[in-house]
Amino acid sequence: MKPTIPSAPLEIAVAQLNAQDDVEVNLATIAHLGAHAAKVGARVLSLPEGCAIMGEQDKKRASAEPIPAIGERPEGKILGAFSALARLHSLWVFAGGVALQSGDPLRPYNAHLAFAPNGEVKALYRKIHLFDVDLPDGTSHRESDSSGCGSPAEDIVVLDVEGWRVGLSICYDLRFPELFRAHVDRDAHAILIPAAFTVPTGKDHWHVLMRARAIESQCYVAAAAQWGRHPGNRLTYGKSLIADPWGDVIAQASDGVGLARATLDPKRLADVRGQVPSLRHRRF
Repeated sequence: MKPTIPSAPLEIAVAQLNAQDDVEVNLATIAHLGAHAAKVGARVLSLPEGCAIMGEQDKKRASAEPIPAIGERPEGKILGAFSALARLHSLWVFAGGVALQSGDPLRPYNAHLAFAPNGEVKALYRKIHLFDVDLPDGTSHRESDSSGCGSPAEDIVVLDVEGWRVGLSICYDLRFPELFRAHVDRDAHAILIPAAFTVPTGKDHWHVLMRARAIESQCYVAAAAQWGRHPGNRLTYGKSLIADPWGDVIAQASDGVGLARATLDPKRLADVRGQVPSLRHRRF
């Protein structure tokens, strides 16, 4: 696909949440942040991984809703709330890390959904890279025990959002640059990375990896994150941010629940790609 440059800026807000295991409370917080994002002029609201629920795996599994069809306005408690939020504020809503039924009741998909301002689902990405790690602090995570896995053949997703090509990913995907290169092959201008990064990995790797993905893809990178303590004594790093194609962090949330907002500028995108034309110089 021949690379393009958008014709107009795009206002985007990334939410930072401290989601717990009460879906209704989390959705109420998201509704408040959505209203604020619209009030300050955002056209896109990106939500972090686990935005609907953070907690024990049984509760997450129980929250899983059917996979919606593209073009559908879902009516479930969670997906219906995101659809209604998009319609209420005429806003693009990207819900990262939502549980969707996979056919295996023990392993729902960890999915990233895009809701258009009319409330319809416009794209759906199922997380490809699952977080199975043993951390230096003794914490172990086995996401594959509780989540189904997306497919590289079906789940490289880039969609059109008001003239911008936007790629979808989730959290641990951040460590796999080949996924982001695949987004670039599909003419991505910006990539969303909703996350629930652990504190040990976040403090050393979060900013480095986010800036690296922005620099090498020459795209804007927007990362909505979980922050603070969650059920099961889980701690997440926060620092929701937006980085430009040069790798500069142009917006970042403080500790706590809130938003970071920035303008995605087509001139900045064109200037960076013109100054260092690495995407044109690729040999592989």
